[in-house]
Amino acid sequence: MRDHTDLQTMNERSLAQQAAVRRATFSPADEKVLRPFSIWEISQFMFDVPADTLRKKLADDLSLPQGATEDDGRQRWFSLAEINELRRRLRFRGKSLLPQRPVGRAMRVAVSNFKGGVGKTVVAQHLANAAALDGYRVLVVDFDPQATLTHSMGLSEVREWNTVWGIMCRDLCREANRIADEYDDPADCPYPTADELPEDVQSIAAQRVQDFIQRTSWSTIDIIPSCANAAFVEFASAQYRSIHKAWSFFGCVARYLDELPDDQYDLIIFDCPPAIGYQSLNAAFAADILYIPSGPGYWEYDSTTSYLGQLGDALEDITNGFDRIAQDAGITLPKRFDDIRVLMTRFESSNSLHVAMMDAFKNVFGADVCQNPIEMTRAVEQSGRFQMSVYEQDYRQMTRDTWKRARQSFDNAYGEFKDVVLRAWEARTKVEERVE
Repeated sequence: MRDHTDLQTMNERSLAQQAAVRRATFSPADEKVLRPFSIWEISQFMFDVPADTLRKKLADDLSLPQGATEDDGRQRWFSLAEINELRRRLRFRGKSLLPQRPVGRAMRVAVSNFKGGVGKTVVAQHLANAAALDGYRVLVVDFDPQATLTHSMGLSEVREWNTVWGIMCRDLCREANRIADEYDDPADCPYPTADELPEDVQSIAAQRVQDFIQRTSWSTIDIIPSCANAAFVEFASAQYRSIHKAWSFFGCVARYLDELPDDQYDLIIFDCPPAIGYQSLNAAFAADILYIPSGPGYWEYDSTTSYLGQLGDALEDITNGFDRIAQDAGITLPKRFDDIRVLMTRFESSNSLHVAMMDAFKNVFGADVCQNPIEMTRAVEQSGRFQMSVYEQDYRQMTRDTWKRARQSFDNAYGEFKDVVLRAWEARTKVEERVE
């Protein structure tokens, strides 16, 4: 017979193996470091200019970042910070290299589906990396207690009160006091104040908005991380709801993000857990755009169908059952998304079954299906194995064609993603301008 001690022993053995993987993958200090990028990569994949043209610009102005030489001493390699300085200072044919950025707060995108293994984390990670290389400032929020995105970003030691659970605890305290303040005499309030909530909740309430955000190896990507201990958020949230029945539990993360300065980030990307619970509902209510990854098999299609139905039902139940609570909290119901997109992952164009499933998805979901799927390549497989995205992998460690094919697949998917985001962003900006 086996009990919980067996599970704990297996966990300890696995943690030891994780540490070994990190030592082999990251720097000797167990810290993930972003690799530099060559002039070939920058000119072809980021600036879209001939490499010789970029070299001439650098030679003509030695005050520009010059990078560092490696290998044969001829190829120059640049850090992301240096690339962003070149973006700010260089122009080609009078055109700026800075990405388009409509006014207003950052756009928020939830990558969500409750089918495991469809590539939610891979998609969230690669979209964040691609956006950073495109010049955007990105915040990623890891809602998944498996914390795969957190680990891939180089973080290993995370305390649960610095996760989304901490944000929800802080929100509960703030909302409890807000509701009590609406009464002339707080003693008349039928709900507890923050001082009457559990001690673990009160201890988190004093955290500032920036305390939950941590840096990553990418200079323009920050993260609100997750950890295994955050798994109990579903149980804790149910307990908190029973204690304070007027708490609009589904609006915690949206309220938190509204506290951030509008210009702190350009994009906020959520990696959601494979379930519909308190965390995934918070992600949905905070998101402007919903991205739904799905594999190319029937079971993934079946699961995606179930996910759409269950998330739709959950949002309807909140609309009908919590309308007064939402109204008092300033939340507009029903929840509306600027766009909803289905993205095919692990796609092989040479596989007739995959092509057939792609056609089936388009037949059912029409224009909501992304035209550019994520293709399965050796570089994509290695991204999970070594906790590195295709963008982080050094093309010198494989054949350049293999790396280039994988990168182009993600670049195409990102290009379509960027168009979706900018259309929604510009439409929202126009609406806000009319309201003003």
